[in-house]
Formats: sequence, structure tokens, C-alpha cells
Amino acid sequence: MKNFVVKTIANSAALAVAIWLLDKITLTGDSTPRKVVTLILVALVFGVVNFLVKPIVRVLTFPLFVLTLGLITLVVNALMLLLTSWLADKLDLSFHVEGFWTAVLGGLIISIVSWAMNVVLPDDKS
Repeated sequence: MKNFVVKTIANSAALAVAIWLLDKITLTGDSTPRKVVTLILVALVFGVVNFLVKPIVRVLTFPLFVLTLGLITLVVNALMLLLTSWLADKLDLSFHVEGFWTAVLGGLIISIVSWAMNVVLPDDKS
């Protein structure tokens, strides 16, 4: 459970940094508390997408992973972010990613920030 909370906090921080840095990734809300709740809900959706869909996509793209020396990971991360944006729209969450290249850059930012947050935050694997 603690690991789930840590990953959700890391995803929330990473998404917040991507929203802050990129104009075409938007999170809207009436007030700051509403934006925070929306950000946490989007982080949960992003976590579920990464938990359920990403492993399947990684298996299917393994030959491309080898062929591109891992660069296909940027595309996979972008697709996961676009899927999260689509699901957020379906769930009436005010989160949107505009365009594939924005998603690629956003996925890169989210990967770096999530990695840094997971290094800093404690987890159950001690």
C-alpha cells in the first residue's frame, strides 16, 4: 500500500512538472484544491494505464525496442500519456495533451521526474 501511495505521489509530481513546463498539456479547474484533486485522479489513471496497458505494449514492441536501441520507449511513453488524456476526457477530468510530439516531450519529462521522485521518496522495498 505504501508503494502505491509513493508511486501516485511521484506520478502527480511528474505530471505537475510536465503541465508546468509544456503549454499544450493542460489541467484546468475552478480553484487550486480542485486542480490538486484532478491532478491526483489523473495520476491514478496514469498509474492504472502504466500498470495494465504498458506491459502488453512493451511485449508487442520488443523487436522494435531491440531494433531502435530503446528509443521506442519514448513513443510508448507518449502513447500512454495520450491514452491517459483520452481516458481523462471520458472520465470528465480536465486534463488534456495536445498532439503526439507534445506527448513525446511530456513522456520524457514525466519519466525523468518520476525516476527522481522514486529515488527521493521511500518505498516498501527496503
